[in-house]
Amino acid sequence: MADIAIRLLKGDAAAAGLADLARLRIAVFAEWPYLYAGDLAYEEQYLRDFASAPHAVIVAAMDGATIIGAATASPMAGQAPAISDPFTSRDMNISRLFYFGESVLLPQYRGLGIGHRFFDAREEHARLCGATTTCFAAVIRPADHPARPAGYAPLDPFWRKRGYTPQAGLVASMDWQEHGEAGETPHDMQFWGRVL
Repeated sequence: MADIAIRLLKGDAAAAGLADLARLRIAVFAEWPYLYAGDLAYEEQYLRDFASAPHAVIVAAMDGATIIGAATASPMAGQAPAISDPFTSRDMNISRLFYFGESVLLPQYRGLGIGHRFFDAREEHARLCGATTTCFAAVIRPADHPARPAGYAPLDPFWRKRGYTPQAGLVASMDWQEHGEAGETPHDMQFWGRVL
């Protein structure tokens, strides 16, 4: 397999890759544990809005000219209320907190250290923007969920190795449509965080 290049996409560079990134998000989030029934138009608009936010970055993994993975980061202060409210409702100072929105990678590229490279690039970007703490949110699923694949290994050990821990009481609710559902339903998302 060719060497995978990691590129930080901002501004025009981010805008040029939005359609590819939207397709990638739909493909990866269709899998367990998100089971997301994606919509290309929604995804492109979400990514366009994200990429235009101050200090936002998309970290892309490239196999040649093809984007095979991506991860995002931006200041918590610029997030939608669904993401920031769990912090602000507890009077937590979010001025130096960076939010890592997602990390998606095609299955055939997993296990090659790209996930670590995503975290390295996002944490460095957050530091350069003055952040002292970073966080992300992961969907909460029951262990006996009928769609859980046999032998599924959660990413908790990987996240803990990176220094992240679940943040007690910090849970967001996000709505999306799962495959086979008639419409969007709420999903609880546990925040994990670390001090840089």
